Amino acid sequence: MDAAARTEANRSVTEQLWADLYRRDFDAVGRHFHADGIYTDMPTPSDELATGPEEIAARLRLGLGPLERIEHDIGCIVAEGDRVATEHVETWFWSEEQSVALPFMSIHEFRDGKIARWVDYWDLQTLLGAAPQWWLDHIMAPYS
Repeated sequence: MDAAARTEANRSVTEQLWADLYRRDFDAVGRHFHADGIYTDMPTPSDELATGPEEIAARLRLGLGPLERIEHDIGCIVAEGDRVATEHVETWFWSEEQSVALPFMSIHEFRDGKIARWVDYWDLQTLLGAAPQWWLDHIMAPYS
């Protein structure tokens, strides 16, 4: 596959990952990853990595599963070779009265057409200032 085709294929996988995530099909999201693929949020401790499709799905389910709904607005997707960057805003709704808009920069690194690394950059204080205590207690539990 030439470089342009590889870039387009990786962008397409990223777009499908977003579609799967916002349908809350966490297992489908996990299937986009290599067995040793990792996902992490930069504001969290450096040893908080989810590794492999099942663990990545479980981590996403832990944080996003309890939400009433999620809205997703993509600003742009930039792809070059084996890296795809997405600037986007997720609006998380715990209820109609309680929500937060979280700006993200997400980077996906690919190997052989699957995601090897996903890193999210966002502001932890924005989330902590809006999240209900019950949800904060929930995400402190181990995911499985």
